[in-house]
Amino acid sequence: METGTENILMEAKGVKPTSNRILVARAMLSAIHPVSLTELETMLMTMDKSSIFRVLNLFVEHHIVHAIEDGSGTLKYEICDSQECSIADMHTHFYCEKCHKTFCFKTIQIPEIDLPEGFSMNSVNYVVKGICPKCAAKE
Repeated sequence: METGTENILMEAKGVKPTSNRILVARAMLSAIHPVSLTELETMLMTMDKSSIFRVLNLFVEHHIVHAIEDGSGTLKYEICDSQECSIADMHTHFYCEKCHKTFCFKTIQIPEIDLPEGFSMNSVNYVVKGICPKCAAKE
C-alpha cells in the first residue's frame, strides 16, 4: 500500500483524516478479505471498539466502505472500489461455513433486480455460502 492512500481516500469523500480514521483505513486497505469490527479490534490493539465502530459508521455514511451481511450474524466491512460505492459497483461475496471468512468475487456482478414501480434500491447483498478451497482441501 502506498503511503497516504488512506488520506487520499478520505479527502476524496470529504472526510478529515484524523489519526483514528487513518489507522482504520490503513487496516482495511491491508486486509485481504472483508473484515468485522472484532477483526479490526484485533488488528488495532491501540483503539477501543467504540472508536473503531464510530469510524466505520462514518466511513459507511461517506461511501468509503460498505457493509456486508454475510449471514454470519456479524457485519463485515470492505473498502469501496469507486467514488460513489453504488449498486453497480457491488459484487458477489462468498462465505465459508468452515473458517467463517468472507471472500470477494469482484468479477462476479450481482444480477440486476427489476423492482416493481415505486420501489428504489439503496443497497444489495449477494452472498454465496459453502466451503472455500482451503477448507475443502482439509476434508
